[in-house]
Amino acid sequence: MRRKAWALTALAGGAVLLAGCGIRTTQVPVDAGPAPSRMPCEIRGENLGETPKGFPVRVYLVCASQLKFVDRAAELPSTPSPDDRIQVARALLAELQRTPPAAEREAGFGTDVRGPVAIGDPRPGDPDGALRLSRQPEDLPAEALAQIVCTFAESRAAAADGSVILAGPGAYPPRAYACSDAARNRPSEPLPTLTPSPSPSSSSSP
Repeated sequence: MRRKAWALTALAGGAVLLAGCGIRTTQVPVDAGPAPSRMPCEIRGENLGETPKGFPVRVYLVCASQLKFVDRAAELPSTPSPDDRIQVARALLAELQRTPPAAEREAGFGTDVRGPVAIGDPRPGDPDGALRLSRQPEDLPAEALAQIVCTFAESRAAAADGSVILAGPGAYPPRAYACSDAARNRPSEPLPTLTPSPSPSSSSSP
C-alpha cells in the first residue's frame, strides 16, 4: 500500500511540475505537419530586376525537392514553321541548362539539367512531335527528365495530345511522357511512360 501511495504521489507531483513550466499534458499525439521549408520558392517583386527581352516562357526548376515554375523570356520564333517545335524545345532546353540568376537562387531554385544536352532532328519513322536528345532520356537524372518534360509539356514543344515524346541518339524507340502532379511533387521518382506512343500514321501537315 505504501508503494502504491508513493507512486500516486510521484505522478501528481510530475503533473504539477509540467503545469508550472507552462506545458499542458495530453494523452494523444499532436501532428504539427511537416517542418516548414526555409526555401520560399517565390521570387519577390523587388528581386525581379530588369525585364528580359523575348517571349514569355514557363520553365520548371527544382525547389524544396519539388518542381516549381519560374517565368522567363526566351528567343522563340514568332511565326510557326515546320521545325517550330524543335526551335522551341532548343530554346527551352537552353533555359533549363542556364545557371539560375541571383533572384531565383535566393528563392531556392536550382536546376538538375546539366549540359551538354542538345536536341537533334527527328529520324524517319519517329512519331509526330518526337524530339531526339543527344543523351538517352532514361540516362538523365530523374529530376532533370521531369524538368524537361514539365517545361516542354506547357509549350509548343509538346505533341498534339499534350504529351512529350523523347528519344535519344541510340536505336531505342521514342517514348511519351506526361507532366503529372506526381512528377511535380516527387521529381526524384522515375517518370512513367505513356503507351502507346503516337503513331507516324497520325501525322498531319504543318
